[in-house]
Amino acid sequence: MKHLCQIVFAMLLAFVLVGNANAISFSTAKKYAASIYLNNQQAFYSGCEYYTQGKKLIPDHDTCGFVPRKSASRAARIEWEHVVPAWHFGHQRQCWQQGGRKYCTRYDPLFKQMESDLHNLVPTIGEINGDRSNFQYNMIPGEQRVYGAVDAEVDFKGKVFEPSKEVRGDIARTYFYMRDEYNLRISRKQTRLFHVWNKTDPVDNWERERNWHIQSVQGNANTYISDAYSTDYECSSEKRYCSSMSSCEEAKFYLYQCGRIYMDGNNDGIPCNNLCR
Repeated sequence: MKHLCQIVFAMLLAFVLVGNANAISFSTAKKYAASIYLNNQQAFYSGCEYYTQGKKLIPDHDTCGFVPRKSASRAARIEWEHVVPAWHFGHQRQCWQQGGRKYCTRYDPLFKQMESDLHNLVPTIGEINGDRSNFQYNMIPGEQRVYGAVDAEVDFKGKVFEPSKEVRGDIARTYFYMRDEYNLRISRKQTRLFHVWNKTDPVDNWERERNWHIQSVQGNANTYISDAYSTDYECSSEKRYCSSMSSCEEAKFYLYQCGRIYMDGNNDGIPCNNLCR
């Protein structure tokens, strides 16, 4: 029954998101994002694990050594952040000049679609989300850490945010996706930096799994993730079932890259329970 509910839920998500892409609100997208992260409740930037308490998502600071910089109340919750800030893509729309974000959300369908695009949403500790604001990503030489052991730094005067090396590639690939999907402008300086980050922090298993989940419910993939699968495996018509897989890694390749969705019987994004559990 649990597996059936998961499948039905995923089908409903797919129907709602794909069938009504321009009508999805940011608040609704956040609910879908939370369900996608159920198998990997880990905050972006900090790496803190988090848990559900009623309708709230609560970070466990001890799991990553996070110490609030200033706002303990905001640091006590998980928020959904736009990797490419709404300010960034909003300023490239005419609606922003007429009335800012609220006006764009109400009157510009394309802005609303960008605002709720699941590829651009990540869970973050609220205080880090607030500090990052709409600052550009970049390196900050010699800047001291301000969140305890968390490797994230911020230069408020220069309006720059430096993420940890573990998520730099994720950020780069999100920017490239948003640029291509919505014809956004990114400066040459930022583009050069993101090319470096994309190379030095390659796609990992969770990024592939998340991309697969989003494609399943939103209808499109971030090709900078799906096309970057570095492996010796190749999609073969002779390998169709879990019994043909030699490892969990191979099973994930066939699920995420070859579309063998029936290998994920309970629709949790993880194939072949006998290999991957």
